[in-house]
Amino acid sequence: MRVPLLDLKAQYASIKDELDAAVAEVVESQYFVLGPKVTACEEAIAQHSGCAYGIGISSGTDALLVCLMAEDVGPGDEVITTPYSFFATAGVIARLGATPVFVDVDPVSYNLDPNQIEEKITERTKILMPVHLYGQMADMDPIMEIARRHDLVVIEDAAQAIGAEYDGRRACSIGDYGCLSFFPSKNLGGFGDAGMVVTNDRERAERVATLRVHGGKQKYFHEVVGGNFRLDALQAAVVHAKLPWLDEWTAGRQTNAARYDRLFTEAGVAGDGGVGLPVALPGRRHIFNQYIIRVDRRDELKAHLQEAGVATAIYYPLPLHAQECFAYLGQAPGTFPRSETAARETLALPIYPELSDDQAEYVVKTIAGFIRANQNAG
Repeated sequence: MRVPLLDLKAQYASIKDELDAAVAEVVESQYFVLGPKVTACEEAIAQHSGCAYGIGISSGTDALLVCLMAEDVGPGDEVITTPYSFFATAGVIARLGATPVFVDVDPVSYNLDPNQIEEKITERTKILMPVHLYGQMADMDPIMEIARRHDLVVIEDAAQAIGAEYDGRRACSIGDYGCLSFFPSKNLGGFGDAGMVVTNDRERAERVATLRVHGGKQKYFHEVVGGNFRLDALQAAVVHAKLPWLDEWTAGRQTNAARYDRLFTEAGVAGDGGVGLPVALPGRRHIFNQYIIRVDRRDELKAHLQEAGVATAIYYPLPLHAQECFAYLGQAPGTFPRSETAARETLALPIYPELSDDQAEYVVKTIAGFIRANQNAG
């Protein structure tokens, strides 16, 4: 049996008419950059996220970058974030000449551990950037308390967490800014790179909107140096057309996660049996952008699954502090043990909404067979 990591063709087939019509309408209009389609998408995503303002941006990476630019982050400034995330989280900080300051993760949620933040704060700290990894929000109340106590700005990296909730509040609605990605593999994906900044602060929204068009509110007149971070109308139309289906797709992912949990438990390999399962923490709405298991001999299991026709992925094999480009930070191996352990042990399984019962059962059966064979060999 073949089980892909993600089946976008199945998703497209289910709403082909709506998506084709949305694209055709943009093509007919010949209005491709910003414009009414982008505005409609911005308003809808902002409302979905519990925010007052949405600013369409060219990618999730550029969303993070433009928020830092809006806060005048630059050389001499420090931004506290996690070393266990996609490269963009720290890359945008370094691009502006600022210093990424890493804090290790919670071992259960893989999100920034609030208990380790304050010891990293200095007079140069300007921003806290928690990441809502894998579809579950970071522990935002203590993060916000620390931020307000030290007069720091909070940027939520919610690239993997649209619609996730923390005690009834949506991702992006708690911090000063929220950043979303509509990369095709996300729960809500476009037909290419696309992103958005959402916020409840009007002045911040206006700064971001100005920066995305080279720092000018009026064409050819530039108040600040910005960039070309505009959202294409085609991407906005696709994202907007998909949005009404998002809650149904999220429910499908949650159902698939619960089925995996049950199947692993029934197979006798959950927990101490060899497979660490993801945990949805109390008060959280986990949207399962990824379903992450933890196993010993992870790389061997991945190879075994590949041979059996099951696609998986490793997020992320090398923490950010260990990347060659950040060697100048001087973070030795062992500095962030939880992140390093997660990088060695975690594996993402197929979790897309269209995953069938037979496919899920095959995935678990294949993993359980590998676990038992290695336990018997040991």
